[in-house]
Amino acid sequence: MQVPENGPLHGIRVLELGNFIAAPMASRIFADFGAEVVKIERPGVGDELRGWRRRRGATSMMFRTIARNKRSVTLDLRTDEGRAIILDLAAKSDVVIENFRPGTLERWGIGPDQLTAANPDIVLVRISGYGQTGPYRERTGFGGVAEAFGGLRHVTGYPDRPSVRAAAPIADTLAGLHGAIGALMMLLAKARQGDHSTPRVADVALYESVFMAMESLVPDYDAYGMVRERTAGNLPGVVPSGVYPCDGGSVMIAGNSSGVFGRLMQAVGRGDLADDPELADGDQRFRREAELDDAISSWTSQRRPRDVVAELGAAGVPVGEVYDAVQIADDEHYNARGMLQSLKVSVDGEPEEVRFPGVVPQLDGEPTQIRWAGPELGEHTDEILGGLLNLSGDQLDDYRARDIV
Repeated sequence: MQVPENGPLHGIRVLELGNFIAAPMASRIFADFGAEVVKIERPGVGDELRGWRRRRGATSMMFRTIARNKRSVTLDLRTDEGRAIILDLAAKSDVVIENFRPGTLERWGIGPDQLTAANPDIVLVRISGYGQTGPYRERTGFGGVAEAFGGLRHVTGYPDRPSVRAAAPIADTLAGLHGAIGALMMLLAKARQGDHSTPRVADVALYESVFMAMESLVPDYDAYGMVRERTAGNLPGVVPSGVYPCDGGSVMIAGNSSGVFGRLMQAVGRGDLADDPELADGDQRFRREAELDDAISSWTSQRRPRDVVAELGAAGVPVGEVYDAVQIADDEHYNARGMLQSLKVSVDGEPEEVRFPGVVPQLDGEPTQIRWAGPELGEHTDEILGGLLNLSGDQLDDYRARDIV
């Protein structure tokens, strides 16, 4: 596997001032491809993610996953010394990524003006619930709330039940991706323009990141008066497509394009539906969704998931088994593409082998190797503050005695 020590982002230093998921997800993209990411954590406490979904040990696998390839430095940003060190680190960095509530960095005296004064070439990514401007900027924003405000939660679930949340941090992940893209765009603009006059700050709102994934939600309302409702996990107008029951499991089938639809209907023994000229039209298939789903379900329910995948796959129909963690961990394709990488991590004091998600995208046909899992709290404090900022051992001991680092 390709080791990203000299990856495409090697030589870039990112200063991460974020907690939880959104900002750390953005900086993880940099870390995965060779950038040096310095993660600032509160002394003695650290990122709250360290304690989320933790069954045993001191640090969760969730943190180990999102903080991989990063260096942990403890620093109390509520102190004058801590803020001064942040500006010193910014002077030696290319990117700062933060996800505090709007105005927090300004109150601490390490806002955009101070960061730019410390380093005129710095680019700043700011991720928050509602953005840095607008009437709701002061509201506390978390991913679940952003998914509701951005329109996703309302259309997720069954029409006769309350809306539900996808069991993954969709808003935070999307915001992290937009944050990373924003930082890379600004770095590219700086490289092309030379003088780095603009842009300098990327403002990413969690709800807007969700709203961008909702495609024609509002255009459909304006053009057709359509207010999308919950459709049991299927996209309205995309028929047939959904999860279908099998003997001992279920499969996801996407038979919604006209060509695939005909092959799907032939494969499930319903040539009459494949040849029905009315069903060549997507809107007509949508109107007859229940009929089509019944035809597919009656066929899949008599077969095991792997047999459905084999038969429909051979017919050129997009199909996949609905996997859980065990099936993913055992799947040959995941393993062949380096999407499961084993690392030694301390769980209960002793190193254990744990498989972590791989790096996306692959470059030049080779999976990129994860260098290390999320670090111990403050593991790199002396290395960064002593080596990069030339703080002496006595200074570090003094700061540590006063809980500054």
